[in-house]
Amino acid sequence: MSRRILGMTLACASLVAGTGLLAQSDEAERVRKSATVLEEIMSAPDKAIPTSVLKNAEAIAVFPGTLKGGLGVGAHHGKGILSVRHRDAGKWSDPAFLTMTGGSFGAQIGGEQIDIVLVVVNQGGVEKLLGDKFKIGGDASVAAGPVGRGTEASTDIKMTAQILSYSRARGLFAGVSLNGTSITEDDDANLRYYGRAVHNREITAMSAKTVGTSGETKTSAAEWFQLLDKYTK
Repeated sequence: MSRRILGMTLACASLVAGTGLLAQSDEAERVRKSATVLEEIMSAPDKAIPTSVLKNAEAIAVFPGTLKGGLGVGAHHGKGILSVRHRDAGKWSDPAFLTMTGGSFGAQIGGEQIDIVLVVVNQGGVEKLLGDKFKIGGDASVAAGPVGRGTEASTDIKMTAQILSYSRARGLFAGVSLNGTSITEDDDANLRYYGRAVHNREITAMSAKTVGTSGETKTSAAEWFQLLDKYTK
């Protein structure tokens, strides 16, 4: 009987561990998809985020495959990541996990997936994104970002906007207005990815140390850091 109990205990432990690794894989895949979105957008000829914008970025958030639906009244929901720049160290923070929800109105039929990129241009915008709940248009100034590799952000945008927003859908890339959209910390994703309860302020407080507990989290984060360095330095 004791052997049978021991066997059942080990089987349960293996199942729990396997479930944890599977969940962690989901978060690692989110990081990889975010890196892919950034790479594809920046590789598009004449349709990339301007280098002048990325050079001055204090943080970058990517929400890959955000679902947008409609039938008169649209809504969108997505999951993404955020890294904060540490200029003194010349590095970016580990990825912090976020969720995005919001609504829009207009003649919409059916649904589509869109990729959303937020470029935070000052510390005020960083503080807003790291809050418990951040609402675009209500808590911070967000503007549709300029597009074009050699394009300069206008003086008005630089002076008034805290965050520049972009979207890509069906191969088309452009600045986008996200007023009314809410962004919150994804506590469950942080727990799964890092193996402990940790908040976004703690994750982004220091330059990257890749605190994930598995080789997969470190590999996915390394890909993300490589692209951030490639396009912002």
